[in-house]
Amino acid sequence: MKTPARSLHVIVCAAGPAGDVARLVVPAQEEGWDVQIVATPSALGFVDVPELERLTGRPVRSRYRSPHEPRPPRADAIIVAPATYNTINKFAMGVADTYALGLLAEAPGLGIPVVVLPFVNRALAARAPFRRSVEELRSEGVRVLIGPGQFEPHAPSAGDGNDTYVWESALTALRP
Repeated sequence: MKTPARSLHVIVCAAGPAGDVARLVVPAQEEGWDVQIVATPSALGFVDVPELERLTGRPVRSRYRSPHEPRPPRADAIIVAPATYNTINKFAMGVADTYALGLLAEAPGLGIPVVVLPFVNRALAARAPFRRSVEELRSEGVRVLIGPGQFEPHAPSAGDGNDTYVWESALTALRP
């Protein structure tokens, strides 16, 4: 009997590296994850929706489902990448004003492992609200990959991060 695939929800935010999210999807699938892409509404303009749907075999979700639509599988784990300043702060505050944030708001309470791979600049990362958000999320068991040896904030207005964004670190953080 075949073991069912584990369900990994990848929440993609509107940031420079978002267009390269397949660099996370393919290795995740190779590790046995069934990947569901959840894009924030703003991220839809950053990603190739048809290509991601082809890769995953699932619709890219960005809104709550209608009653007649099938329910996606519950996540066994969630990766937020690239995670923006806005999403990280809202997640820490428990805001659930989008489908993506609704999933994140529930995840710690459901015991779903969450890995957050930020993409923020140094000016935003230096702000007290952001630092507090990172600490609050970590106190709930969320793995926020920022700091030495992980994601290093970039200079304001410094490129899209496509060459230096460390997608693989998010998947590594899920491994036991």
